[in-house]
Order: sequence, then C-alpha cells, then structure tokens
Amino acid sequence: MTATSGTSDATATAAPRETPRETPRETPRETPGETPRTAAPIGVLVVDDDFMVARVHRAFVERVEPFRVVGVAGTGEQALAAVEELRPDLVLLDLYLPDVFGLDVIPRLRGAGHDCDVMVISAAREADAVRGAVRHGVVDYLLKPFEFEDLRVRLERYAVQRGRLLGAVVRSQADVDRVLAGAAAPAGSAPGLPKGMSVETAELVERALREADGTLSASECAARTGISRVSARRYLEYFHTVGSAEVSLRYGVAGRPERRYRFRGAVTGPALRPAGRP
Repeated sequence: MTATSGTSDATATAAPRETPRETPRETPRETPGETPRTAAPIGVLVVDDDFMVARVHRAFVERVEPFRVVGVAGTGEQALAAVEELRPDLVLLDLYLPDVFGLDVIPRLRGAGHDCDVMVISAAREADAVRGAVRHGVVDYLLKPFEFEDLRVRLERYAVQRGRLLGAVVRSQADVDRVLAGAAAPAGSAPGLPKGMSVETAELVERALREADGTLSASECAARTGISRVSARRYLEYFHTVGSAEVSLRYGVAGRPERRYRFRGAVTGPALRPAGRP
C-alpha cells in the first residue's frame, strides 16, 4: 500500500487500536536483535487533513514496534489541541494543512512547552520547505507518496536515536560528541543499522547490489543472497534511505510497478555496525 495526499474535514480523535482490514498487522519478525515487544511504547500523533491518508499512516505506524498511535488530527489547531491532551512522543506532521502551514505548528508547540519530536510527512518538495523543516529541528522528512518500508526504516532509526538520547550520560566532551553524532550525522555518512538488521546480511545485500549488472529487484536480490524477499526488500530500502542505492520503477502490463535498486555509494565498514554496538 502506498500513502498519498489529499484533503478532508477530519477531526482530532483518539485513534482506535484496531488496524484497518485492508492493512493487516504483520506477524512478529523473528530477526535476532529486533526491538523487543516489551520496549516502552512510543506514542505517535498522526496529522493529515485527508482522513483516508491518516488512516493508512496510522496502520503503517502500528505495524512497527514499539510505536502506537495515540491520536489523529486534521488541522494545525487540532494538532495543537491533541498534543496538549495526548502528550505524544512523536508527531507525524503534514505540511499542507487547511488552516496553517505545517511548519508553523512547530514553534507554537515549543512555545506551549511541548518537547515532542516532529517528523514531516508531506508532498512538499520545495527546497524552502526542507530548509525550514531542518531549522525547526525535525527528526526526519519523508516525501509522499511512500510505501510502508520507507516509513518503517525511519521509525526504527528514530527509536534507536531516541533510546540513545534518553540513556545518555554526559561525563566528558567525548560523550557529547557521541550523542551529537547520532542526532545529526554528517551528509554522506550512513547511520547505524536499525535493530533487527545484521551486519552480515547487510554486507550480502550490498555485495549483490555492487555486482548487479544494472538494477536489482528484491526478488532477484533474495535469489542471489539466499534470504527471503521481504528481508531483501527491507535491506534494499535501508540502503535507499541512507543514500547508498537509488530506486527506479519498472512498469509491467498489469499490477503495481516493480521497484528496482542500483548501488550508488559505499556502505561498508564501521557504518554497518548495528546502532548501539561499540
């Protein structure tokens, strides 16, 4: 399923816990090192003016442990009221809201004393919007349309960094540098692998990408590496997220287009260490 954009008169509501029928909850992944289900939940507020899009985003979020959606808002004012009432840890914020521009919500949140993190999810591709989001301290910026894997990688990366910040003990400048290195990695550097992903499998997928004659699909990658197609897709999407692979779409006679990946940069070495491993 792909998330898109749109408009609606959706109102802020406490989201029901069930997942829409068309987006069933995944069965638990068995990958070693996966974020345990006993981890403290991370509350998420979904802000989007299209109630159907918001429903898809909610379903996506609740497929990723330990995230849970605590509410949905359809306007900037509803988002402010929902944060005040529900106290989420993370806000997924659309920018094209019917009453205000999404970025204008962030300083109002800070002015009201709320320290929740904000991840922009928007169709806004303007450089000014991206620069503004960076200036406002958003933790990530995801363009619509996107697929579940695109969001999952970002949520898992956020969960790792959040845990690192909450557990940080600062005794020296080195401790400060380690925290800042995780919060704002230099352009071109790859973050630590999300939990549930291994260095060994990442290296297998990277090798398959490097050796591919042109582009590589998830199914082809799975056949070359001996891992499942789902796992291959997850690692390929991770490399795409950190800028080490580019994605193109191949359209067939019928059905959804096939996502194909091409290697574009080095990922090997210390950058492939799982997050949190010294």
